[in-house]
Amino acid sequence: MASLKTARRLVVKIGSALLVEKETGRLRETWLQGLARDIAEIRARGTDVVVVSSGSIALGRHVLGLPPGPLSLEKAQAAAAVGQIRLARAYEEALGPHGIVTAQVLVTLEDTRDRRRYLNSRATLSTLVGLGVVPIVNENDTVATDEIRFGDNDRLAAQVAVTIGADTLVLLSDVDGLYTANPQTDPSARHLPVVEEITPEIEAMAGDPVSGLSSGGMRTKLMAARTAVDGGCAMVITEGGRERPLRALEEGARATWFMPRSDPHAARKRWIASMKPKGEIMVDEGAVRALRSGKSLLPAGVTGVAGAFERGDPVVILGPDGRRVAKGLVRYAAAEAEAIRGRQSGDIEAILGYPGRAALVHRDDMAT
Repeated sequence: MASLKTARRLVVKIGSALLVEKETGRLRETWLQGLARDIAEIRARGTDVVVVSSGSIALGRHVLGLPPGPLSLEKAQAAAAVGQIRLARAYEEALGPHGIVTAQVLVTLEDTRDRRRYLNSRATLSTLVGLGVVPIVNENDTVATDEIRFGDNDRLAAQVAVTIGADTLVLLSDVDGLYTANPQTDPSARHLPVVEEITPEIEAMAGDPVSGLSSGGMRTKLMAARTAVDGGCAMVITEGGRERPLRALEEGARATWFMPRSDPHAARKRWIASMKPKGEIMVDEGAVRALRSGKSLLPAGVTGVAGAFERGDPVVILGPDGRRVAKGLVRYAAAEAEAIRGRQSGDIEAILGYPGRAALVHRDDMAT
């Protein structure tokens, strides 16, 4: 059984209905301070934490005096622009007293669909977490349109969890998990504490949003769960309105856990291995030995480049005998890879005119 106490890298998603008072449009400061204490305690035991938070539009519409009800795209984007500043400041002020540095990361659906943007997002988030920062992630509602939006932060949180290799995702919500039917309308609805597999029967149990602030319902949470578990990440839905919601979850608060079939590392390797390569990189025997010992591929070991690939595309790495050694996501386009092949990583800036990444294919982006 998954548990917060065993999580190595945790993503916490917070819905608007938890963070913002529906009647007043004001931030629930006391609740946020309790959450900050939870995050501080979890980080103190060595767990990385990333927060995916809704709330910018809800906060911004209050400041702008916009009426209740659906907003046009333009007004929603304006509200997000105003509210995002306040949202980031709120997290900074809540987590700062615990010695935690925060960072604001805004993404769109296109950032995960495009492999080049995906690698940039992964590198940025991984670097922030490695530096001990708690990133606060939100959809960039100020520029996203209906055609390029996640539309809800449940699915965004699942994508972030898979992107950074998290092993646990918590959806703090206005419901305490999945039921066999909507408990608000069906008194016989039964709570499900664990879901081992997301079957059509499980999907049929999803209902519609119950909050006037939230954009997602149980259906989007099940979509998020599928993304998470396919990426090797356990996901849990729990009611987050109580004080200290993460501590309550650790102490046995009612929730629904969705169980992955493998760990994030193995799931990512399978994903990379399943891709159709767009090019080939030939390497020398020294590079073969390095790759087989778990090292990244550096330009110095490359003897040849073939194919018309771009940064982020999958490539096959071949040894001197022409046999496949690995497959991975390359960090340079074909022309750049050709220019730096056989050279030391320290020469990259002089050759390309900018300080590129040391590895041509990083071990985290490689399946051997």
